[in-house]
Amino acid sequence: MTAVPAPAGSEVDAPPEVGLDGGATLLSWLRRMRDEQPVWRDPAGRYHVFRHEDVQRITADPATFSSDTVTRLSGGEQQPPGGTLLLLDPPRHGKLRRLVSKVFTARMITELEPRITEVATELLDGLDGDRFDLVEAFANPLPVIVISSMLGVPPSDRPLFQVWADNLLTVNWETPEGAEILGRTVKELETYLRAHVAERRAREHDDLMGLLVRAEVDGESLNDDDVISFAALLLLAGHVTTAVLLGNMLLTLDQEPGLLRELRADRAGITPFTEEVLRCRPPFLKVERVPTAPVEIAGVKVPENAMVFLWLLSANRDERVFADPDRFLPGRSNAKQLAFGHGIHYCLGAPLARMEGQIALNLMLDRYTDIRVDREGPLSYFDNRVNVFGLRQLPLTVRRA
Repeated sequence: MTAVPAPAGSEVDAPPEVGLDGGATLLSWLRRMRDEQPVWRDPAGRYHVFRHEDVQRITADPATFSSDTVTRLSGGEQQPPGGTLLLLDPPRHGKLRRLVSKVFTARMITELEPRITEVATELLDGLDGDRFDLVEAFANPLPVIVISSMLGVPPSDRPLFQVWADNLLTVNWETPEGAEILGRTVKELETYLRAHVAERRAREHDDLMGLLVRAEVDGESLNDDDVISFAALLLLAGHVTTAVLLGNMLLTLDQEPGLLRELRADRAGITPFTEEVLRCRPPFLKVERVPTAPVEIAGVKVPENAMVFLWLLSANRDERVFADPDRFLPGRSNAKQLAFGHGIHYCLGAPLARMEGQIALNLMLDRYTDIRVDREGPLSYFDNRVNVFGLRQLPLTVRRA
């Protein structure tokens, strides 16, 4: 990636788009902002935080920095949907997370390995020829099929889930047409899930939705809205993290000479490789918080109820924490990388995304002796509005083993 000169925050209206050059200009801008303007107030009055130290501190302090952006930015006129863990603060967040965690356990995720392998194998078996789009043919359908299977969705309904997942991720909700599609998608998904929750209230099922409706901690259980919102969150966040991670893994292999050969020869390297991909190319650009009182961040005064964007991508490239941060170095200490967040909102689905990505990569290394990005046309990236650091399409050429 070759960056164009990156202007400082005061000289731009918005951060540079990833699609300009695959993120090179954005990364150059973020580096300059970390050095010169670690907290930036954009023309819309929103604050952007770029240094690892500040991002980590803020995400670890839910009392001072609320995740309930819906309630605070609407002046209390709107409330986050029940069960939307990402938008809840303590103590409600803690109670709900304990209930969900009782069901969505590490053991449950580990036991999914055979099913993930089966689904990934079937998808790869269905690919003909030596050219295909990784995102469309493999990275998108894999997590949707896995998650819908977990929830107990009938195979015949999985195409619906794929459409809903794509709509929730890709529509531009700031346009009237996009807002209409988004509203319709949310309503259709909620109606669908509500019917399945009602069925599981009436009769026991052993799928994830069935376990969620029966989960109980200290006499508390999840209501229908909680179960529906968590299932929808799992569909959206689980789909995005895995699909984008897998695309970023294959893009990185194409950009790092010799790495494909090394991983094929020593599969133990896939785990540190995955962690370095997550550090360099986290699936989400940033997360949001709102101060519950006037605060100061890196010497900048931020008012109560101002929108604050915490740049995970910037924190993961902070030279104050990671030596030579723009160099891809599998095996470096990545304990502080923030791809899946930090604190009470650390992503519950992180182990699932890692497992899916690593199983998929292992199977591709078994099947193909060579994998290259087909660069006949420009690569298509998500724009910054979607808040995803990854590719909409990733055309590949492969040579079968």
